[in-house]
Amino acid sequence: MNYSVAFRIIGFLVGIETFFMVPSLLIGFFNQEASLNSFIITIGIMLVFSVFTSFITEKSRRLTPKDGLLIVSLGWIFAALFGALPLYLSKSVPTYIDAFFEIVSGFTTTGASVIDDISKIPKSIVLWRSVTHWIGGMGILVFTLSLLPKLGVGGFQIFKAETPGPVAGKIEPKMSETAKRLYIIYMGITIILITLLKIGGMTLFDSVVHTFGVVGTGGFSSYSDSLMSVDGAYIPIVMSVFMVLCGTNFTMYYYLLKGKIKNIFTDEEFIHYYFIIIGAIILIGLDLFFSGYGSFGKSFLDSAFQVTSISSTSGFASADYDLWPVFSKYILYILFFIGSCAGSTAGGMKVIRIVVIWKLIKREIIKVIHPNAVVPIEINGRNLSDEVVFGIAAFAGVYIIVLVLGSALVSLSGLDYVSATSSVMTMLSNVGPGFGRVGPTQNFLFFNGGYKLMFSFFMLLGRLEFFTLLALVAPGRKS
Repeated sequence: MNYSVAFRIIGFLVGIETFFMVPSLLIGFFNQEASLNSFIITIGIMLVFSVFTSFITEKSRRLTPKDGLLIVSLGWIFAALFGALPLYLSKSVPTYIDAFFEIVSGFTTTGASVIDDISKIPKSIVLWRSVTHWIGGMGILVFTLSLLPKLGVGGFQIFKAETPGPVAGKIEPKMSETAKRLYIIYMGITIILITLLKIGGMTLFDSVVHTFGVVGTGGFSSYSDSLMSVDGAYIPIVMSVFMVLCGTNFTMYYYLLKGKIKNIFTDEEFIHYYFIIIGAIILIGLDLFFSGYGSFGKSFLDSAFQVTSISSTSGFASADYDLWPVFSKYILYILFFIGSCAGSTAGGMKVIRIVVIWKLIKREIIKVIHPNAVVPIEINGRNLSDEVVFGIAAFAGVYIIVLVLGSALVSLSGLDYVSATSSVMTMLSNVGPGFGRVGPTQNFLFFNGGYKLMFSFFMLLGRLEFFTLLALVAPGRKS
């Protein structure tokens, strides 16, 4: 593998990460927070690392698929290792493992936390962990792609490994232009939501923190109870709308800007995604209302917020859904698994994979009756190759295997079945809170360091969609 180029790019990435720490550094400076020194020390260490890697001599600038996997995997790990330092040095969390867990959760846009009371944490730290959502949502590596030509390196192998979904596609002929277009759309949505939340009565700081959590589909809040104490319907409705929008494939917004409206409303994943969300809101809303949860309006408002939060894998909570009727919790559990669209900032299995698996099941049923029938699997009028179909089936298989084995390991800690299973599923789907001991009013602090490291690995597995990490450690094929 081309380690020289890989570490030069990782050093470049770490340099970019220091840029994103500057706002937190400034907050710490102006508020004279004790965390200020932790950012100064961290930025100094990161700059030294970045400068050191810039002197690495390159043997070749050609990147193979495995080089792309190496860069993406190590890029996320190094970003988290350095990103955890401010939390640890400022004593915002008890141990470095806790800090690593928190920042992996931030970068992977999971939103699971080990912090009991966020109100006791310096604002600079609160902002930094939310910034990790924003840069992790679209992917700091996708941002790096737009700058790679300056290093003389191509980026499609990195883009394929970094972009969530079964198929990585371009929206512009040049990879760097694709990355730039995606980030322009991303920043536009961010600015609009910050403005709307500020109009709704949030402070500018809280507006920024919650916007980063929504746009990155992460879920870190500056409030200790997430959104449970927020009054009125305006903020939950605005956030619900944007959580759905950020769970949508960002290519749809590119089509919108280009006036290709037909491409949006004929996209099968787009149609199924909104059908699932609307259906889940109606079912849970009715279940809550007839169970005596509250008024018709409150039942549907909380239903809409939690459905959009869980399906987009944002993980915000406007109510303790762990106290809801079993039917409602079961629907949320299904949404944990499904997630949102490929090409979005969200996690989960992805709607497109569920659609393909459903069509694969129907094809197998038809072939039982008509063994010689040729039944292609089509998405948006195009036949999917067997390679893509088998890849999707394998992805589902790996997800289930890791979920089952991971849940068994967590159950050894003494957790009940629901808590153990949902803790692993929420990591693999990058949702954040689960059910039971890891529900919306709980956190992950009570786990020991070994489990936190395992959960960190699961979060990275989910964010990098399993095969990026697994293929990297797989033995090479013998010729």
